[in-house]
Amino acid sequence: MDFKNKIAIVTGGATGIGEAVAKKLASQGATVVVVGLADDPVAEVVKEIQEDYGTEAFGLTKNIGHKNEAEETIKATIEKYGKLDILISNAGIMPEFNPVADFSDEKFDFLLEANIRSMFYITRAAIPELRKTQGCIVASGSVAGLKGLPESASYAGSKAWIHGFMKSLAVEEGPNGVRVNVVCPGPINTEMTQAEVGAVPEDAETMMRTTTVFGRRGTTEEAANFYAFLASDEASFITGGLHVVDGANLLLSGPTGKQAKENLKQYPKVKLNLKHEVEPERTYGVS
Repeated sequence: MDFKNKIAIVTGGATGIGEAVAKKLASQGATVVVVGLADDPVAEVVKEIQEDYGTEAFGLTKNIGHKNEAEETIKATIEKYGKLDILISNAGIMPEFNPVADFSDEKFDFLLEANIRSMFYITRAAIPELRKTQGCIVASGSVAGLKGLPESASYAGSKAWIHGFMKSLAVEEGPNGVRVNVVCPGPINTEMTQAEVGAVPEDAETMMRTTTVFGRRGTTEEAANFYAFLASDEASFITGGLHVVDGANLLLSGPTGKQAKENLKQYPKVKLNLKHEVEPERTYGVS
């Protein structure tokens, strides 16, 4: 894949899947605008991209769940680079793992801002620029939005909204040359899927690992490889899709991963220089 002379914005671009996507695009020649919140390692990721891949990168600390900051993100990108080719709309959170009856108002409002308002505001602001370049959007959905997620119904619902929003947008903007796709990750090794640093309990983390056919979670780099493909010119006829990257999690109803061969449970060698990831594995006594 060749992203030379392409300008890409990656929201939520300093950690997790966003960091991996930003660095994957940079490794293939893209100029990347890394967007994150004030406590995200935005400056560090920009520096790492410049040093490791020798490409141009630019960091913006913005809360794109606020309309003005989303619009400022697009404006700053155009002022600096003159165009926008790719929007990776990845910002999102799972703030709480609780049944609906116990889900807090505060966390629900936070989820709406981070998962829905951010997606809407940055997309709306980007569309006029993407029409000019006949560019593309790759948004982060989730397997949870396809099958539901007990004790995080609000998160699953927000992702289902993204799926419907982006499919509709693909039809609206296709005649303008703008492609729109959604990646629906399953259990990927990020803070969101780790009990020690995220919202999920230990038993849910273990279940995530055993409900893939490989008996492990995916890596952020494995997910990023597919985001990059969808953003590339090689995917020129692909639009309007919900693309699952989940180790067959969506198809399974039990811990099939326990039956996986031991070599399949090993994480693949990382090629990208990812410095803001969580540790890949803990078992909590379950194999």
